[in-house]
Amino acid sequence: MSAPNDAAKTAQPARDALLWIELLLRQFPELLAELAPAHHSPSAPPPAVVRPTAPAPGRTRAEREEALRAEQLHGLTPSGPSTAPLRLHVSDAVRDITDGVVELDEAVHDRLRLPRPRRAQVAGRLLRVAALLGRAADDPLLVEHVRDEARRMARRCTRALGAAEPVVRVSGRCPWCDSVSLRALPARRAVLCVNPACRCADQDCDCRTDPAHRHAWGVGEWARLAAESGADLAELTGSATDTADREVRR
Repeated sequence: MSAPNDAAKTAQPARDALLWIELLLRQFPELLAELAPAHHSPSAPPPAVVRPTAPAPGRTRAEREEALRAEQLHGLTPSGPSTAPLRLHVSDAVRDITDGVVELDEAVHDRLRLPRPRRAQVAGRLLRVAALLGRAADDPLLVEHVRDEARRMARRCTRALGAAEPVVRVSGRCPWCDSVSLRALPARRAVLCVNPACRCADQDCDCRTDPAHRHAWGVGEWARLAAESGADLAELTGSATDTADREVRR
């Protein structure tokens, strides 16, 4: 009797997991392109020739290590000391996502008692995990784990590519400054007042000394916030709910 209930519990998480995997499949190649050194257009004028009085220094040790790691992982081979250094935050994101996908693929196979998965590129492993979600329908913990990991890696990829965090406007007025400045941040499961002049009654609050401080309300405070701000609790909850559709389809 528990199988139908388990399947019902996993339906939405499985759907979200597929959406996050879809986003990761779409963006990871862009991340690899960001990792590759830039190439000049053939039509661009050649750079001015500089004749140094001493031999040009080679890449630093850190740059050599990053170049070697990129070559081993993805076949990217920066050549010559004049190659622009790889961006470390992109390289770190590529490594984190690559390792995470391998671990996720192996964890899913292990949980489903399947043979150890064959080696494959990131896209191949992600497609393999997505194909196995149907077999995991009676295992809510596994489906939620796949969703959470796919979401984490997709967001890491999005941040590395420089995309902005989604923000949703919330009706009602801030209880402290009475401005229509409440915004939901689904990725953080929080509601913020974005008015930089907002000040609360707490003498010890950082809003009095830190211009970058913003008042925030977590999930447990939303009912009180709705009552004090005049916002509709259902609308507020819906705006701040972390759904894959909002981020994947934007």
